[in-house]
Parts: sequence; C-alpha cells; structure tokens
Amino acid sequence: MTGATRPACVLVGAPGSGKTTVGQALAAALGVEFRDTDADIERLAGKPIPEIFVDEGEDHFRTLERAALAAALASCSGVLALGGGAILAEENRAALIGHRVVHLSVELPDAIKRVGLGAGRPLLAINPRATLKHLMDQRRPLYAEVATATVSTDGRPPEEIVAEIVALLKR
Repeated sequence: MTGATRPACVLVGAPGSGKTTVGQALAAALGVEFRDTDADIERLAGKPIPEIFVDEGEDHFRTLERAALAAALASCSGVLALGGGAILAEENRAALIGHRVVHLSVELPDAIKRVGLGAGRPLLAINPRATLKHLMDQRRPLYAEVATATVSTDGRPPEEIVAEIVALLKR
C-alpha cells in the first residue's frame, strides 16, 4: 500500500458526540478536506438516510455503509467522520486497523442536548432517550476497540476539542 491515500484522522462516536462539527473544524485547522460517510451514502443512494431505513431497511443501509467506509478509507486524505453505527460491523472495525482513529466520547445528557430526541435519526424514532442510552452502552466498547485515542466532548467547545486532537495527531 505504498503511496496509498489515507485519512489524516478518522472520527468515531455516538450520535451527538460532535463528529460533524468537530470534524469540519478539525479539517479546517489541518487544511484538509472533511468527509462524512453518511453524506457519501446519501449521495450514492440518492435519498436521506431515514428514507433508506424506511424503504430498504437497516441491513441495506449497513451494506451501503460498509462500501462507503471502504471507499473513503482508500480515497480520503483529510478528516473522515463515520456514522455512529459504522463500528458495529466487524469488517469495518478490521478496516480501521492501522488508521488514526479518534473516539469522540460523549455522555447521554450532552448527546441528547446535541441531537434532540430523534429528529431525522431512524434508530431514535421510538423512545429516543432509552434507545440512545442503549446504543451508547452497546457501542462504547467497540469505539474503544478501534480508537487510537479518546477525547471527551462533554461541555467543551469545538475549538478546544480540535486543539486537543491536533496535539494528539502531532505525536
């Protein structure tokens, strides 16, 4: 893989952890592109993620997600943000080995403040608070498994989080 394109940083975390906000600011700070696999999936499918879930189901979405992640890891040289559930697939976790992966950690109260209670998030449509807590509990060990670093985003402005990640990337 000599000369292959690799992301400067891959961001993982629960819904509301700040992957998009921090990712865009981090990309600007590093002078690189920002890419989000969820946006790639929506472009590929020609419709928003909630419609993919309704029309084709979660399994179809996860298939699109695996393809989007593989393509992004091979072609993105900037900051790459993954959907919150991308780490559920063992294939995706394996693909992240050897990459600089930062887990943006968030606790339930901050996540709820940031995402609201489910608007536009198909997995949070029913009993969003309990569902988000369950998703976070289920996924936290998987985020830790793929992460080369973990950064807490609770109660912190994006600029402070970006500064911490930039310092981590220089090590």
